[in-house]
Amino acid sequence: MKALILSADNFEDSELLVPLYRLQEAGYTVEVASTDRGSIVGKHGYPVTVDKTFAEVDADAYAVLILPGGKAPAAIRHDPEVQAIARAFMAADKPVAAICHGPQILISAGLLNGRRTTCYRSVTEELQAAGARYEDREVVVDGRLVTSRQPGDLPAFMREIMRLLPSE
Repeated sequence: MKALILSADNFEDSELLVPLYRLQEAGYTVEVASTDRGSIVGKHGYPVTVDKTFAEVDADAYAVLILPGGKAPAAIRHDPEVQAIARAFMAADKPVAAICHGPQILISAGLLNGRRTTCYRSVTEELQAAGARYEDREVVVDGRLVTSRQPGDLPAFMREIMRLLPSE
């Protein structure tokens, strides 16, 4: 099984690294996609190798999509390839998990109207303007969509992601 993380420089380090390592621990091959190959660096200085560019991603090859927060979502949210990847996962009813500012990608892709979600507090108004039903909780699960607010919510975020994943 494979998992996909979409991100860019200035991601929130723990929000990318915790899912990456937890999914690897569960036996998933985890690939990180970004604008360019090479590496991306988190807000706190952690480098992560980029396995693919957004253009190289085939959404059908993955079981789950992870959208970490930090400043990275704002940098990639308007990229048509990023939006197409998010739409493909949602259309295929695959698990999609977004934390902190990660839901901004789903907002830009037009995927949150009528959905129950949460996010980092500064994104709340934008989430509601996109038609989402905001809930101030550590994790909100709406079908196969999992959202959380901030790094402190990672245990609940990962618990709910793991519940949705098929086991090998």
